[in-house]
Order: sequence, then structure tokens, then C-alpha cells
Amino acid sequence: MASLLRFRKLCYVEPAVSKCSFLSVDKVIKKHDNQSCIPPPPPPPPPLRKITNDGDKRKVLRRRRDPKEWRCLDWCCWMIGYICTTWWLLLVLYNALPGFEVPESPGIKLKKEGLTPLHPVVLIPGIVTGGLELWEGKPCADGLFRKRLWGGSFTEIFKRPLCWLEHMSLDNETGLDPPGIRVRAVPGLVAADYFASWYFVWAVLIENLAKIGYEGKNMHMAAYDWRLSFQNTEVRDQALSRLRSKIELMYVTNGNKKVVVVPHSMGVLYFLHFLKWVEAPSPMGGGAGPGWCAKHIKSVMNIGPAFLGVPKAASGLFSGEAKDVAFARAMAPGVLDSEILGLQTLEHVMRVSRTWDSIMSLIPKGGETIWGNMDWSPEEEYDCDPTKTKYIQSALTESSQSTNETDGKLGFKVKDPVKYGRIISFGKTTSQVQSSNLPSFDPKEISRGRHQHKSKSSCGDVWTEYDEMSRESIRGVADNKAYTAKTLIDLLHFVAPKMMRRSEAHFSYGIADNLDDPKYSHYKYWSNPLETKLPDAPDMEIYCLYGTGIPTERSYVYRTSPTERCKSIPFRIDSSVGGSGDGCLRNGVYFVDGDESVPVLSAGFMCAKGWRGKNRFNPSGIPTYIREYKHKTPAFFEGRGLESGAHVDIMGNVALIEDVMRVAAGATGMEIGGDKIYSDILRMSERINLRV
Repeated sequence: MASLLRFRKLCYVEPAVSKCSFLSVDKVIKKHDNQSCIPPPPPPPPPLRKITNDGDKRKVLRRRRDPKEWRCLDWCCWMIGYICTTWWLLLVLYNALPGFEVPESPGIKLKKEGLTPLHPVVLIPGIVTGGLELWEGKPCADGLFRKRLWGGSFTEIFKRPLCWLEHMSLDNETGLDPPGIRVRAVPGLVAADYFASWYFVWAVLIENLAKIGYEGKNMHMAAYDWRLSFQNTEVRDQALSRLRSKIELMYVTNGNKKVVVVPHSMGVLYFLHFLKWVEAPSPMGGGAGPGWCAKHIKSVMNIGPAFLGVPKAASGLFSGEAKDVAFARAMAPGVLDSEILGLQTLEHVMRVSRTWDSIMSLIPKGGETIWGNMDWSPEEEYDCDPTKTKYIQSALTESSQSTNETDGKLGFKVKDPVKYGRIISFGKTTSQVQSSNLPSFDPKEISRGRHQHKSKSSCGDVWTEYDEMSRESIRGVADNKAYTAKTLIDLLHFVAPKMMRRSEAHFSYGIADNLDDPKYSHYKYWSNPLETKLPDAPDMEIYCLYGTGIPTERSYVYRTSPTERCKSIPFRIDSSVGGSGDGCLRNGVYFVDGDESVPVLSAGFMCAKGWRGKNRFNPSGIPTYIREYKHKTPAFFEGRGLESGAHVDIMGNVALIEDVMRVAAGATGMEIGGDKIYSDILRMSERINLRV
């Protein structure tokens, strides 16, 4: 009875809980009816007070809540606990069970074999992987002196994006610093060991070299401002002179041991330029004279080399896109193309990147001879579905032995080869039809409308050179047109004449007929392996080290952009276009074999044929070796993989690191196994009709 009175008083005094369940009352009554003795008197009730507001009501509810009730925080804590426990158990199993042991690092393995430092090592980073820091800037960059604008946390992009873009741009006319801005390369090994705190580039190779005894006195990172043209790194920063001095110093201080140079990606072209510069007469060259390379360089181990350029560079300059950007743009157009927020991210990216002359060094070289024409390409028999390649080849072989007729008896139709030579095609049909059905691109024919400027009152300042083109010119570029490596240069000259004027002054993309012609002594030809000779250094070795087995961008299907707004890019990859089940065409991009960024053709041709043996490009017969690394998708616990062939992840590939370390310790190309080839590079090279 006392319990009933207390319950009634509670409901009368505290109406906020007056909606109590009668089930609770029944439980109280039942509890006391079952007891054999009178329970002790309850504690005195709290003093009566009037509930005046919602806050008091919430306090009363919290006081009356069942203590066993789970809250959101409890669930989160338990979930975190379960995840951590599961991760710990899996980690224990990974390290304890047979077959799941963490593999021994190459450095420890080779140290046990007795390898010690012999040749000094110089590392040369590629494009975008080296850090850049601010030395002088505009008022909007206050507080950023000697802080990284590129590489590291990238927090400044989000804090002050327009200011960051202004400081990362170069002058449109000179290709050097804009007035009042100085951005310079971060010096030392920290320049490119990590691109971000969680994304290694050179760090794994540096660590393994250190395990056999390498340190600062015999290992050097030749950092440079990767935005500049190669010759301008010397004009502004004397980077080529400093690289020469560093190599000479390391040669002398390490017992007159020749240097092993390890460039990556675009750094391969940068060092190729250096090999010619250092022996060329001053003031254009370093003035060291013939024989300098033979005296100082043991080996050049090119990782992920882009000797003949990459198609994605042309796509980036043309529309600011590659396959990943095009896919993201299709999935979330509001992020990159928002007209409400005025983001126009791709337009900003293009405006800045078109001032980086280094990107122009990656435009495909060799024209149609190397990359193919409208109806032919070296990769024309490449099948994007490796599971059926062997079946088709064996079936074709049997058919050719039994009959000269078509293969209708085989039960399937062999598809027409993909026309990879059409690097840019407007429309899927244009990328596949016979060339006789396509109109040609004549810049003179449509140039009359090139300079019909848009109204400055509606467009404001010009962002990209597309703002200077009329809609008639844009349609003339796109209507059923396709572009090969040769006409692509004409296309870029038409849509971006200011950019290509700078490009013409620093780079060339052709094939030399006569390498003894005096014109090839100009620095614009030095980074093109098809327009320059290797140095007279018969004891030097050149390696092409690259990954295979990853679909890599080769050509693109484009469409015109529907927007008529100002400051916009009028062309875009048509990511809605796909192919049949074979997968060669996906999201508007045709793929071939490569390392995800550089096709095998560009990475391996010079070592497979262009420089193989004594020829006009390699007069002293420098030995060349191809070392391919077949890509293996990393396991769950391997991070970015120990056997990855991807363009940057290959820097952590155990086999590649071991090859570099053995050569640095004194091994020759033959001693590490000579050529190691998984791709079709030899057959592709034979299809290319290049006089060597």
C-alpha cells in the first residue's frame, strides 16, 4: 500500500513522468506481495518542487532513466573495441601462421649476403612528387615562408585555394616566376621521400639502401622545380650545374667510384637532357666536354620511364582530364562543374597546369611512326581480356595452317583491331570507322573564327585560351574529327597557341633524319631520345625498369561540353561511352598494357630497339636492359603491395629495390639476370618502322 501511495505522489508532484506504465505499478505490487516480511521503510522523498520548464523535465527524465539503457556513445565504444580486437587478432594470425610471415626486406636480405655500398647513388624525382616551398609571396600568403605549398599536408589548398593557385602558377610568357613570387624545390632526401605523410615515394628505397650502409655522403636526392622546363631549371636555379658538381664531388669522395643514377618518371627525361647538357659547349651547355659521362656515370636505372611521352599528358593539356578525373566528373558533376558555387575546379587546374612547361615534355614523341596512324598502331593485336588471348591466338594459328579463308568455322568472329593511333576521337563511331570516312583537321580552314573574342563584359579576364575561341572554331575542332600523335601537335597549337609557343622553345616531338645536323645541338631536342645521341660511354649501362599488367590510358573518346558559360572548357572525355565485354574501351578511354600511367610502348621501346646495340641513337653501343615487373594486386595486409607494378607504387616493389641495390653494390646488367620481359614490347618494337 505504501508503494502505491509513493507512486501516486510521484505522478502528482512530477507530471513530466505521469505517463508511467501501469505495468511498472503491477511489478511493484507483485514484488511486495511475494515478500514474506515488511520491507524497510523507504528513504524520505525529495522535497516537493514545482517543475517550471522543459530543462527541469529533462533532468527528471534523466534521473528516472533505467541505468541499463544503452546510448549511442556506448554502441560506438563497443564497435571500436570489436574492430580493434578483430584487427589485433588478424595481425597475430598474419604473423604467426605458416605462409603469412612478413617477408624479409631487401636491405636485410642483401646485407646477409654481404653487400656493402660501392657506387654513390643519385635519385632524381619525377613530376609532382617533389616538394615545393615558398620563399616570397603575396600578402595572402603571410605566414607561409619556407612552408610547403606542394607535398606534405596540402592544408593550404583548403584554407586559401585561390591564393595557393596563384603561387603555384608560373608566368605565361616566360615560364619562370611571376612578379613577387618565389617558390623553390625542397632540398635533400626529404624532398621526395614521401609525397604526403602517409604516401611514400622514395622512402622505401632509401631505407633499404641505408640498411647496407648508404647515408648522406654516398646518397643524394637531386631535387628540382618540376614545374619548369628542363633548361629553365638551369637558367633560374642552376639546378643542372649543381647536379654536375654533386656527381663530381661524390665521385671524388667515394674513392673515384662512378655514380649510379636512379631517375623516376619525368625525371628520366630530365636526366636525359642533363646527359647532353653536361658535355655540350657553354653557354648553352655545361662545357664539361666529351668523356664526362664515361668517367662519372656507371649506370642509369630508369624507373617508370616516359621516354616517348604519355597520352594522358595530351589529354590533361587539352581538357584538364585523365580517366580518374573524367570518371569523378561523371559521378559527381556538382563538385567539379558547379555553376551555383562557381567552383569550376577543372578550369582552375587547367589554368595553372598550362603554365607548367614540364608537362609539355610528356606529349607523345615520334608522331605516327611510333604511336600509329588512323588505321594502325603497334599495339593493334593487344587483347584487353588476358583470359582469352591464348585461345584466340591458338585458334588463329590452327586456322592459318588449315585454310586461307576467314575464321568463320571457329565459332566466333575475330574483332577488328582497336585503332589506338587515334589518340583523341570525337565520338565512339569516329574512333572506329575507316579513316577514309573521316574529315581531316585543317587549322587554316577554321582559323578565321579563332580570334572572335567573347565579350569581356560577360567573361571577364581570360582564364584559359579557350576563352579566345568562338563557338564556330570549337565545332570545327570537334565535328567527326580524330587526331593522331602528329595532328595532335597541330591541335594543341590551335587551341593553346601561347602555351605551345613556350613548348616550341623548349621541346621537340619528332624523329631526326640526320643527327649530325647542327640544329640538333639546341637544347630543345635533348630530352627527345629520337632526336639526340647518347654520350660516348661504352661502359655505361642503361636500364628500363617498369611495371606491366595494368590497364593504361592510350587514347580517348571526347565530346563537346554542353555548357555555354564563360571561363569553361569546351571539350570533355565522354565517360558514358563503353565497349563490349573485352574491356578495351571503358568510360571513354581505350586501354593498353602498362603501369597505369605510362604505356609499355613508351617505357620499353628505347631499351628494346631504339638504343639496342650500336646504332645512330647509341653510337658507342651502351648496353641496355629491360627489367619488367609484373603487377600483382596487393594482399589485404600489404598496403600498396610488395610486388606492385603501378607507376609510383613500384618504388616499393621488392624485386625492383633488389635490382637497384645490386647494381649500386657493383653488379652488372648480366649479373642480375639481363632482360626480364613479360609484355609484348619486343613484338611491338619490331612493328615500328624506325631507322636505327
